[in-house]
Amino acid sequence: MLIFVNGVRLFVDVANFGLVPDGDTMREKPTLLMLHGGPGWDHVGFKEAFAGLSDVAQVVFCDLRGNGRSEGDDPATWNLAQWADDVKGLCDALGIVRPIVCGLSFGGFVAQAYATRYPDHPGKLILLSTAARIDFPTIFAAFERVGGPDIGALAESYWMNPTPEGRARYIERCRPFYRHRRDRPPPNLSRIIMRTEVALHFNGPRNEQGRFDFRDDLERLRCPVLLMAGEHDPIVPIPLAEATAAAIPAHLLHFERLDQCAHDIHGDDPDRVFGAIRDFIVAPHAPPA
Repeated sequence: MLIFVNGVRLFVDVANFGLVPDGDTMREKPTLLMLHGGPGWDHVGFKEAFAGLSDVAQVVFCDLRGNGRSEGDDPATWNLAQWADDVKGLCDALGIVRPIVCGLSFGGFVAQAYATRYPDHPGKLILLSTAARIDFPTIFAAFERVGGPDIGALAESYWMNPTPEGRARYIERCRPFYRHRRDRPPPNLSRIIMRTEVALHFNGPRNEQGRFDFRDDLERLRCPVLLMAGEHDPIVPIPLAEATAAAIPAHLLHFERLDQCAHDIHGDDPDRVFGAIRDFIVAPHAPPA
């Protein structure tokens, strides 16, 4: 469905019922709002895997403004503040109260922007393979560590000067290192709608990806936070996740480092990742720090 939010129509898909029979009554599940990676990608890449959380939550997927099947062709609105406002606006339009907002990678940047702009709105926050600030030299070194000098140089070439041609080479040669478990099937990228112009607008040290920094803002968070990061992640290396964890109030945070995972943690270790997310969703309070 298309939902009108802040002047554009956002594509939304719902995986399951939110109101379910429970004995002689009806029970309302919490709403899990999923924010996809990118930008320039849609929600399809992680849809099948995260729809499996339907046993503990009503799972709602959306394509953010300018991405996938959603409207929004004005580059002036392709920024974290607008995407964050759209998350709040989408919840208001759908009547979602105290959502559990889960952001993966770029979706985690949006989730942080939303939760720091509206700290009383989310019920819980899940941040997967993401960071409060990006440091490009750390990223280039991580790519070289997992893929060798050629992969490190190719990653540096794209991120320092994003172009359509460089992005295509990056997706072909660097994207496979987002998985640590090479024996597992890679995501099927042919199903995904890619908006290269949105990625190029955001990516790189001279664009918003190189400027945003939520480390001071995260102290305003008021809801429980689950942060999960892969030890072998080249695009959000573990030191960036550790710095993010240090910026979140300790009494709200549950931080899991995954020693057998890269960036696609739900593909590398689905049992541990989805087990932790389920426990976090059903927990009445924040897990112990």
